[in-house]
Amino acid sequence: MGFHEVRFPASLSFGAVGGPERRTEVVTLANGFEERNTPWAHSKRRYDAGLGMRSLDDVELLIAFYEARQGQLYGFRWKDWADYKSGKASVAPHFEDQVIAIGDGVTAMFPLTKTYASGTAQYVRPITKPVAGTVVVGIQGDQQQEAIHFDVDTVTGVITFNHPPDIGVEVTAGFEFDVPVRFDTDRIQTSVASFQAGEVPNVPVVEVRI
Repeated sequence: MGFHEVRFPASLSFGAVGGPERRTEVVTLANGFEERNTPWAHSKRRYDAGLGMRSLDDVELLIAFYEARQGQLYGFRWKDWADYKSGKASVAPHFEDQVIAIGDGVTAMFPLTKTYASGTAQYVRPITKPVAGTVVVGIQGDQQQEAIHFDVDTVTGVITFNHPPDIGVEVTAGFEFDVPVRFDTDRIQTSVASFQAGEVPNVPVVEVRI
């Protein structure tokens, strides 16, 4: 699958609308009860980039980005302004935001994850596109230094320690991240007259599995 490590202009995605999508199969039984199942282990996010257009310059920027990706052919990074940090949106990432693993004394490579919790239920989301320069890591409450204690692959979201963390210690991380997406259309229709009248183009974007 082709993917370009470039982010969709954040100034345009700021006004976009979208979020997570789940697929649930609901079967109503003869007695009125339901059985619910899902074929998806992870949610998939969808957005409409057209709603972020505020000027004709924005439309020109969108078309240039679309053409460079050759429509749906190449994926790219997307900043979801509603969910792009490991912790609270109002504060900078902290190295104890997320527990991503427990050391076993052997494993040195750990994928970044973000846990969404409500009550006793939780969902662990893989983070494959962290933003360079934002990843901070800790081991059992002690912050580690990038390039000294660990390295991070911003293409895959995997952290590699120089030495495997000891058995039983918590490996934690904080970070900003992008969503891997692609355009979900083979054409973009724009009209200068319609845009000036308040209409915006429909530009669907969908998350891709990496």
